[in-house]
Amino acid sequence: MPRNEYQPFLATVKEVIRHTDIEYTFRLAYEGPVKPGQFFEVSIPKFGEAPISVSGIEPGLIDLTIRRVGRVTNELFEHYADRKLFLRGPYGNGFNVDDYRGRELVVIAGGTGVSPVRGLVEHFANHPEEVRGLTLVAGFKSPQDILFYNDFSRWATKINLILTVDAGEGPAHCQVGLVTEHIPQLKIQDASNAAAIVVGPPVMMRFAIQGLLAAGFAEHNIWISQERKMCCGIGKCGHCRINDVYVCLNGPVFNYTQGKTLVD
Repeated sequence: MPRNEYQPFLATVKEVIRHTDIEYTFRLAYEGPVKPGQFFEVSIPKFGEAPISVSGIEPGLIDLTIRRVGRVTNELFEHYADRKLFLRGPYGNGFNVDDYRGRELVVIAGGTGVSPVRGLVEHFANHPEEVRGLTLVAGFKSPQDILFYNDFSRWATKINLILTVDAGEGPAHCQVGLVTEHIPQLKIQDASNAAAIVVGPPVMMRFAIQGLLAAGFAEHNIWISQERKMCCGIGKCGHCRINDVYVCLNGPVFNYTQGKTLVD
């Protein structure tokens, strides 16, 4: 019998990690293939669904980092005590590790944009021999908005980490300023062959990509996550359609050569 793509399954909540007042990570039991950058639909009966990016992958577990911003997530934050969530997925096109092996890799992420790339950064931080170098530039509005603080402390000993806040006094290894300010100072041996990933607010992504191109990165060596109006997850509702592209199916991860054409 063919699988019903609209049929959710129950996943047990193993742990809830609070980052801020409005951002929690739900660690869930899950068995099956999944890639960083893909997403699940979290559904609550009578309230609806919300697409949530995978923020961590471990054997038998996935992390979903959720911001409290609407009807579904409000209900989720108030009533997750039963320790189970309805999920559909994983959906979409994620980050392929093979695209970055053997290359210098720069990851630029802003705010909750760290979530989709966290699994990829974790992989290469644990397997440094697979890349020629890894730099993570992660920016948040303020020290109080920093997500995955323990991860940053651990990554700082393994990769070239630039953690920055727009304003305020951050932790000891945190700087002040926009992520784009650090792009001209990146120490890249061969920018024309290096790879870059940019995820975050649209304005940040636009100026970060401009900075990378000015630094010598090639368009085809840049990847973005174009999360936009994703609803059904399977290309049926059409909310995420741009021209003939369905973001939930063809993305949300795109090579920049295609992603730059996806303009509303």
